[in-house]
Amino acid sequence: MSTYIENFKRFRPLLNELVARDIKIKYRRSIMGVLWTLLNPLLMMIVLSVVFSNLFKFNIENFPLYLLSGQLIFNFYSDATNNSMGAIIMNAPLIKKVYVPKYLFVLSRVVSSVINLMASFTALLFVMAAMRAELHWTAFLSVIPMCMLIIFSLGISLILSAVVVKFRDIMHLYSVFITALMYLTPVIYPMSILPQWMVYVVWANPITNYLDMFRDLMLYNSLPHLWQLGLGAVEAVIALVIGLIIFYKKQDEFILNL
Repeated sequence: MSTYIENFKRFRPLLNELVARDIKIKYRRSIMGVLWTLLNPLLMMIVLSVVFSNLFKFNIENFPLYLLSGQLIFNFYSDATNNSMGAIIMNAPLIKKVYVPKYLFVLSRVVSSVINLMASFTALLFVMAAMRAELHWTAFLSVIPMCMLIIFSLGISLILSAVVVKFRDIMHLYSVFITALMYLTPVIYPMSILPQWMVYVVWANPITNYLDMFRDLMLYNSLPHLWQLGLGAVEAVIALVIGLIIFYKKQDEFILNL
């Protein structure tokens, strides 16, 4: 373990450079640059709030906040896993030339998404202040489900990035999967409108648990149940362990398929 820690410390400056590069590439030739990380969720919230609150008449207090909090959680998972999926492929020229711990390329994409997550969280706080929503003390604990989600997303990202090197079609299939997953996550709709059998299906989605805990803490001044915390922690650890195992087993074969 000490060897891995020392290796990480040695290459940490490279990780910083990779994160900075990812952010610069994302906002290259953009006039507003990083400000889009604040504006994107706000603009999407406005559009979706107008459409869904009037079209479906959801009886949700502070629906814009309900919607924005859902976007914050789901968009992070989608952004982190989608960006990380091609991390090894996109850095093939560097991997072929010098030795670099390959997990750094995946980790840098996830860290970049964490920066966007923090920007979206700031946007949520701005909207809460604008709508004069009360900021409860439980909001400080919202870091717990967010940290669990980050660990879970890193594990999934490691799996996807390792498998995609050999099976490129997964990149196209995953975009379809993400779309389906969005509808199986209560980002836009309340769980109360679902039939009972569908509630079970939605709760089988790990993102639902992280989202529910986050909303309870941020919006409803409610602490999550112990089973939610336990389930979220177990799912995050399992995803990370499986991701590390698969990645380390596959990484020696990357060079053969790049």
